[in-house]
Amino acid sequence: MVKERCLVMFSGGLDSRLALKIMQEQGFEVIALFFKLPFGTGCCNEGCSFNFSQMQGIKLNVFDCTKGKLLQKYLNVIKKAEHGRGAGINPCIDCRIFMFKKAKEFADKNNINLVVSGEVLGERPMSQMRKSMDKVEEKSGLKGRLLRPLSAKLLPETNAEKKGLVKREKFYDIHGRRRERQIALAKKFKITYPTPAGGCLLCEKELKNRLKTLLGRGLNEEEINLVGVGRHFLINKCWVILGRNEKESKIIESSKSGEVVIPDYIGPSAIILDKFEKNTRDKVNKLIEAYSKRGSLKDRKKFDKYKL
Repeated sequence: MVKERCLVMFSGGLDSRLALKIMQEQGFEVIALFFKLPFGTGCCNEGCSFNFSQMQGIKLNVFDCTKGKLLQKYLNVIKKAEHGRGAGINPCIDCRIFMFKKAKEFADKNNINLVVSGEVLGERPMSQMRKSMDKVEEKSGLKGRLLRPLSAKLLPETNAEKKGLVKREKFYDIHGRRRERQIALAKKFKITYPTPAGGCLLCEKELKNRLKTLLGRGLNEEEINLVGVGRHFLINKCWVILGRNEKESKIIESSKSGEVVIPDYIGPSAIILDKFEKNTRDKVNKLIEAYSKRGSLKDRKKFDKYKL
């Protein structure tokens, strides 16, 4: 007998691991879909997600949004933010609509009718409230096809439930930010899970102005990797990054974008990521000196007005 198939949106975190196991328990053949995002993917990276899916005997499909056309499409979604932003520059609802639209395209192409997510009602203030979840389902074109097994008993029946393809009584009514029930389920399914860490840079309040400026400027795939590295300045309309330590200076020095400036004395390396005139280069040299042992607090203060 051929198993029914479902597509699980798999971030690698606890909730998506549970969604995957719940669907396996219901006898589905699970296909997993992981989104690699440019501003952070939360607690689990691609390698971590791959290891878990491999242990479960599941193929992991990766949508890499950190390069090429997918990156530019994703950045366009972030810039427009049609459904509002959070405390930072984060358009969480638009981000989820983008991912679920891509999931629908993948599901349709592979003749998969059911898309599954580990989302929990009320767990996140912007993207996982009932109104937001309904909007994501509708705007992504997955009305009736999107199943959230951890909170399914609190949500309308999906087409799969109405047709008897899944047993609603085996789903859950988890709500809110407490994690006790998910942790208990992890023990039941005998699975491990990563500790929540990292997160999305778009949610960081202190990076709001920087990201707004850089998104307006435009970013390529090489520059994306530098957004969270070092101290950032806008000098003569040129984006400049200065290493805060040896590790960050090495990252800057290995960049294939822009003009790298390495001092001939002990001090941080810098990179200029736009076309520049000689006076900009001179200012960057002074910036490096100010943040080296040669500089003083007074020297550094002169560059406060350029901070990004």
